[in-house]
Amino acid sequence: MTSSAQIEKRIVLRNYGKIDPNSIDDYVKAGGYSALKRAVTQMQPAEIIKTVKDSGLRGRGGAGFPTGLKWEFAAKAQGSPKYIICNADEGEPGTYKDRLILEGDPHSVIEGMAIAARAIGASKGFFYIRGEYVKPIEMVKKAIEQARAAGFLGKRIAGSDFEFDIEVRSGAGAYVCGEETALMESIEGKRGESRVKPPYPTDEGLWGKPTVINNVETLANIAPIIENGAEWFRAIGTPKCTGTKVFTLSGDVVNKGAFEVPMGTTLRTLVFELGGGIPNGKEFLMAQVGGSAGGCLPASLLDVRLDLESLREVDGSLGSGALLIVDDSRSVLDVVRSCMKFFEHESCGKCTLCREGTARLARLVDKIAEGQANTEDLKLLERLSRIMERTCLCGLGQAAPKPILTTLKYFKDEYLIRVSDQATPKGA
Repeated sequence: MTSSAQIEKRIVLRNYGKIDPNSIDDYVKAGGYSALKRAVTQMQPAEIIKTVKDSGLRGRGGAGFPTGLKWEFAAKAQGSPKYIICNADEGEPGTYKDRLILEGDPHSVIEGMAIAARAIGASKGFFYIRGEYVKPIEMVKKAIEQARAAGFLGKRIAGSDFEFDIEVRSGAGAYVCGEETALMESIEGKRGESRVKPPYPTDEGLWGKPTVINNVETLANIAPIIENGAEWFRAIGTPKCTGTKVFTLSGDVVNKGAFEVPMGTTLRTLVFELGGGIPNGKEFLMAQVGGSAGGCLPASLLDVRLDLESLREVDGSLGSGALLIVDDSRSVLDVVRSCMKFFEHESCGKCTLCREGTARLARLVDKIAEGQANTEDLKLLERLSRIMERTCLCGLGQAAPKPILTTLKYFKDEYLIRVSDQATPKGA
């Protein structure tokens, strides 16, 4: 069997467990802030953007939008000041990669933010961290103070005329604030509700000014790309989905934890090599890929590659990189019921389709799971899911039906046995 060290490729987690995360001196000794020095003293903003574009880096928060292209839009946008926001809300159940990055190497994210600010012409940045992350908030604040004292934040960074500083803002635990426009509403002191797009944040974002919002993991990739070059990064992963991805394994798997692997690594490799397989003599039933808003994939898709394009082909989603592994002693519908209750609770209520739709989906799944539904209820469940997927205002409502739609596709007998005698229960 291949060892974990041979499978993993650590870029984002390069310093995890190797340095004292509370020490800027340790980070600098490991090569930290050398990429920022290069970016502000040897590179023009357009050159930085081109390097990130050429690397193929795409957002690691779930949407997968090309990072360099987003920076380019903001750089060209009219308006001042411009802002950089680090999205560290991380409300997806089963996801804790951003917390690990912030607790293990906060300066890598600060450096990435500063380079992004140099690229788009921003002088102010915000760390938006979920309020439950008490330790990461404290560590990030301390790291910002250290970076400011060392001349990597504030005025005349690295002896240049570049000026940039960061402020920490904490959220109140609303899942929807992981969506970029709701996040900005929260920073502005408003209720966390999604905005209608367009305009997009790169044109009219925080307080109506051009704004770039990047995930923690995305920003942690920036310094290595500047330091090693675009071609180095492109050589990792797949041609359309370059670099690595941090996955968090939970559920019915021997080795729970975070693993960073090249994009395109198979689900089987994560579950059975890095994860150590299914414990207690049970069999693999399914994996929910991408968190509660992710697709549920059966054993027949264990060899699917974990990248944006490959997962899209099987109606899955990369999402935040959360992998919930479920063994054959579990009920598929129990997993779906849990997801629907979560989305019903977390809908912000602004969009009628999501506010009413998540509640209706939750009731329908309950009705089916309890054996009180008929085939018309099942048809309604799928029809409502399709409508929400296409018409809800933001990613919460659009993705909420994903567990339903993928289990209807791959595990339909689990539904049919509860509404009619068209199928035989598994194991009967």
